[in-house]
Amino acid sequence: MTTEPEDPVAALAAEPAVPSLVDRYFTRWYKADVKGKPCEDHCILQHSNRICVITLAGSHPVLQSGKTIKSISYQISTNCSRLQNKVSGKFKRGAQFLTELAPLCKIYCSDGEEYTISSCVRGRLMEVNENILHKPSILQEKPSTEGYIAVVLPKFEESKSVTEGLLTQKEYEEVVGKRLKATTAAS
Repeated sequence: MTTEPEDPVAALAAEPAVPSLVDRYFTRWYKADVKGKPCEDHCILQHSNRICVITLAGSHPVLQSGKTIKSISYQISTNCSRLQNKVSGKFKRGAQFLTELAPLCKIYCSDGEEYTISSCVRGRLMEVNENILHKPSILQEKPSTEGYIAVVLPKFEESKSVTEGLLTQKEYEEVVGKRLKATTAAS
């Protein structure tokens, strides 16, 4: 008895999707409405070695509504530039220390809007992504990978408490769902 070959499209759909590198090695945490600004959400990718990668959450206005990024600046104030961060040695000497609300960079859009991206976690600034300065579009095209904003290393003693005040993927999806319901109800 011969069986007909399976439909290749159906066979591919039946196979479980392979998790991305980010999904496999990082835990996603979210900070909604950073500094009280609606929809300005950040995503923190936490690796098992406690390193945190700061990115934009999918609902951030820069990633929504077809905005065009004019420029990105790591110059926080006249005396403070995140680009001046120089880290060396085993104990990461020279790294700038960040609080949860410390600004990392400013994103300027062509429509005149300006967004300040905050650290969301306490720790030492390991690096900033200089690639987004030269090609800001990767921030929108690949926000969780090549378009990351910065890498922060929390203190070892605080590595467990870093996630306090942050939302899990499920909690974040509920927050975004409530926002959508509120905007459709208002329309």
